[in-house]
Amino acid sequence: MSSSNKTFPQSLLEWASKASDHVALREKDFGIWNEITYEAYLEQVKFLSLGFSKLGIQRGDKVAIIGDNRPEWVMSELAVQSLGGISVGIYQESLPNEISYILDHSDATIVVVEDQEQVDKVFEIREEIPKVKKIIYYDPRGMRNYQDEAVISFQEVQALGKEFAADQPLYFEKEVQKGTEHDIAIFCYTSGTTGNPKGTMLTYKNLLDMAKNLSTIDPLTEKDEYVSFLPLAWIGEQMMTMAMGLYNGITINFPEEPTTVLDNLREIGPQVMFSPPRIYEDMLSKFQVKIQDAGWLKRKMYEWCKPIGQKVAHAHFENRPVSFRTKLQYKIADYFMFSAIRDHLGLLNMKRAYTGGAPLGPDVFEFFHSIGVNVKSIYGQTEVSGIAIVHRDGDIKLDSVGIPLPGTEVKISEEGEILIRSSSICKGYYKNENSSKETIQSGWLHSGDAGRVDEEGHLYVIDRIKDVIRLESGEMFSPQFIENKLKFSSYIQEAVAIGKDRPYVVAMINIDMENVGRWAEKNQISYTTYTDLSSKREVLALIQKQVNEINQTLPEKARVKKFVLLYKELDADDEELTRTKKVRRQFVAQKYEALINGMYTENEQIKVEGKIRYRDGNEQTIHTTLQVIFMGEGEGAA
Repeated sequence: MSSSNKTFPQSLLEWASKASDHVALREKDFGIWNEITYEAYLEQVKFLSLGFSKLGIQRGDKVAIIGDNRPEWVMSELAVQSLGGISVGIYQESLPNEISYILDHSDATIVVVEDQEQVDKVFEIREEIPKVKKIIYYDPRGMRNYQDEAVISFQEVQALGKEFAADQPLYFEKEVQKGTEHDIAIFCYTSGTTGNPKGTMLTYKNLLDMAKNLSTIDPLTEKDEYVSFLPLAWIGEQMMTMAMGLYNGITINFPEEPTTVLDNLREIGPQVMFSPPRIYEDMLSKFQVKIQDAGWLKRKMYEWCKPIGQKVAHAHFENRPVSFRTKLQYKIADYFMFSAIRDHLGLLNMKRAYTGGAPLGPDVFEFFHSIGVNVKSIYGQTEVSGIAIVHRDGDIKLDSVGIPLPGTEVKISEEGEILIRSSSICKGYYKNENSSKETIQSGWLHSGDAGRVDEEGHLYVIDRIKDVIRLESGEMFSPQFIENKLKFSSYIQEAVAIGKDRPYVVAMINIDMENVGRWAEKNQISYTTYTDLSSKREVLALIQKQVNEINQTLPEKARVKKFVLLYKELDADDEELTRTKKVRRQFVAQKYEALINGMYTENEQIKVEGKIRYRDGNEQTIHTTLQVIFMGEGEGAA
């Protein structure tokens, strides 16, 4: 275990000196897992850092990084930090205008990118980013004919660093030792649900104190494995890959491609995992489809095992003892079924699987605990280094997000807002003093979330204060709670619940193209596009049945009275979702205002005009008519 009063590069130096042969990083390439020891890791960071120095990077300068999760990403971060600079992560899926805003706002002078696609994006906005002097790429495919002086390869920068090291062999170590725990390590841009993202300034102390406090509760060792597959620009991945990785010395594994993550999870069998709810929801959704397609014997076996797992899970949630008979039944169920499911999902060796960023539905929670996966909620924000509250092992309440980490205080304001105080709270927002003062007052972080704390110290998060649905009759509900219930259906990918200052709740729903498409094929329903499939009468009836079943589990006033199936998927490229896949509610409400208003009339059909943006940048205007589905007391009638 490293010390928390260091910088990231100082922690790397420490691991390289005491565990030089230990595997720090592992990446799958061309079907082979390539290992990088701490000694090799440090050497690569050192030469890259000295290369940055030759390119003019000095203490306090910013280097932006865009790309998939690769060793070169974390090496670039550590290399700039070794010189006292600041790393700025940008989501690899970001559009040119989003990249332009962050590069200009952060004052980055160098951009490290993965490949030709990212280089082309930066070229597209070149006139808007005059501060950027160099573009460094680390995947050479397609880059042979780029003759621009500003473009240089990762290997060329390291070659410059080797020349520098020959002249000044002690320069790197001296620069690393100049760093202090109070230096700013990263700018982590918020998801921007209400406007432009804000650059959160996080110090090494913020991040490593968080790692120390979390490790006190949930210890990790050098033998533990972690698979890094969520964007490194996200605070959750910085929290695990960088802070927890360097504090505990765990091995960080990088998947071959974003599309091979689930296969790579199975191969590594990590001990710890951190993902937003969507990953767990996708896992469950795929499992539900597979068990439906399985043979008669497997389905019967699962039907026998499922209630046993649920019984044990509920006993754990309610802190009740499990009878000897149930324990014996569970062992049999685990031997024949649950261990195989865990293995198939890559969760066989899992000590704990964290979920955060949004609430995980209780049904999904129950499923994972029933098969023996220790899923735990966390609550935090970018501004508090990712995590402040977490479930303890053996003390999991389904609706809560746990109790505060050591060294963290939580209280609820008179307005019902969650306030947090700890050493992991950021220094503020870069070039945004007003927001900094509003968010951090007298050392307390104003989260913007409504919540409550019970007698045992468990925190319950209701929703964003501004998003809470208050019906005209006065009842209050969390839209996320309703949406999570809806998304538990394997046929529903995304849902947006609306009802604020309205007489009742309505919903806009995205179908899960893969699962609904498979269902349509089984039922011999032909279709062409997403728009075509979502407008099929049979699909409307399928989703109506799902919503009706879900309505029975909701309080009467929170039940969905009407819904429409959207003609397109909500997309981050269309600014409807953040890069972490959260719904940008204000933007969506404004964009689909006519559709929402139409659902509060007696109209059974609503004509809509919308734009679909394709990945190549082209746009198509679509004119369609959406069917409004009215939910009755029973099955409902269209």
